[in-house]
Amino acid sequence: MKAVFLDRDGVLNRAVIRDGKPYPPADVGELEIVPDAAEALAALKDSGFLLFVVTNQPDIARGKQTWLMLDAIHAEMAAGLPIDGFYVCPHDDPDGCGCRKPKPGLLQQAASEHAISLADSYMIGDRWRDVEAGRRAGCRTIWLDFGYRERGPDISPDATLDSLTEAAAWILAQPRKL
Repeated sequence: MKAVFLDRDGVLNRAVIRDGKPYPPADVGELEIVPDAAEALAALKDSGFLLFVVTNQPDIARGKQTWLMLDAIHAEMAAGLPIDGFYVCPHDDPDGCGCRKPKPGLLQQAASEHAISLADSYMIGDRWRDVEAGRRAGCRTIWLDFGYRERGPDISPDATLDSLTEAAAWILAQPRKL
């Protein structure tokens, strides 16, 4: 099986931008799915990709977000998008877990549970942690560069693009193994 792993905030939904930095929506009312998400994901799904959200949500560990609200946000997303599953890291950097991107734990967990070939899969993200996690997992990586006031990837992604639509088109244009 092959998959596309998608960061959540900034890729599937608009990030809440404060001082040039992206933040997650606090609740379903702040959730705004990017306009091209449904069409881009449908194209990937129609081409045989499984679609998984892999997201760091440290506000759980910080006490700023609840699992109940996080589940509500994910239910709202799943209602309108063809997503096969959500993988969440609720930890903060000091926790030292193996699932917080840039570590590849979330991608490896999904691959193990769904018999996914990571070498045939892709990671789409808007932050350096996403690109690094994808690379460490053995996926091809796509960075959506939205000009945040923070560092970019230390390692070059396979593609740097401007939208989820462009990312889906790039993936679908890649040579397929027979």
